Amino acid sequence: MSRISAWLPTRVDGRIRFFAWLSLVTEIVIVGTGGAVRLTASGLGCPTWPTCTAQSLVPTPEMGVHGVIEFANRLMTGVVGLVAIATFVLLWRIRRERRDLFVLALVLALGVLVQALLGGVTVLTGLNPFIVGLHFIVSLLMVCVATVLVYRTTTTPGPRRRVVPTWFARLAHATSAVVAITIVVGVVTTASGPHSGDSDAVRSGFDAELFEHLHAWPAYVTLLLTVTLLAAAVIRGLPVAGWAVGLLGIEAMQIIIGLVQARTGLPPVLVGSHMVLACVLAAVMTALILHLRAPVAETDASPASATASAAGTARS
Repeated sequence: MSRISAWLPTRVDGRIRFFAWLSLVTEIVIVGTGGAVRLTASGLGCPTWPTCTAQSLVPTPEMGVHGVIEFANRLMTGVVGLVAIATFVLLWRIRRERRDLFVLALVLALGVLVQALLGGVTVLTGLNPFIVGLHFIVSLLMVCVATVLVYRTTTTPGPRRRVVPTWFARLAHATSAVVAITIVVGVVTTASGPHSGDSDAVRSGFDAELFEHLHAWPAYVTLLLTVTLLAAAVIRGLPVAGWAVGLLGIEAMQIIIGLVQARTGLPPVLVGSHMVLACVLAAVMTALILHLRAPVAETDASPASATASAAGTARS
């Protein structure tokens, strides 16, 4: 045991950074595998939980491809859990010095348990669309937490100072709020659509066509706000310009996919891509918000940057 303890990092090193990134990647991948379950009507491929059938932990040949797809998603939950546990263990020796990282790793580990329980409730309720939607939203929250973990492992710890004008920070937060609204309305829209995860699963009963329009409106507002953010960041030479470019690119892809899928009968591949890109969008939006501030130690190390930041704040 002492040998294991001695092997654990005493500072943030490559191992911790690797598992932070791996946490983010696996949190996004599991949304893709969960989407595959739903889009192939494999939601009840394993009709019981936590076992696959009442007599078997794994799918039987009689269950066919649907059982395999559903069970593969359950295995992916195990992968996400192992990554979360590994990250938590790696941070154990520095849990006091880097309490921020330790708490984030703990949240990710607990998130796996919450998701596993929600997955079980989803199966036991016959793929209730509202439980399925909640399952997806929790996944998005875990993506955001993992994004914060990556950011914190790659920046200097300590106090942080705003490096953009106040009005820009407020605009960025407003954009993130509209992004959240867009995603939530998208979840409700999906709950009323045809991809229920199983032919016998009930739907929300909402007007799918109406919610398609309701989903599009905040998406266009998000696009407009992002264009404004990008223009302001470029004109003022703000350090978040690159993140604004990434955000705009993802939103453009999402809008194109959304328009195409609505006009082509919601093909599963496009719907799945839309889901995964929603996670990427949430991650990039989170990263942009995080980069509105920089560690004081880093800003102090760059007099020109600090002067520009102070001037921008004064003008705000």
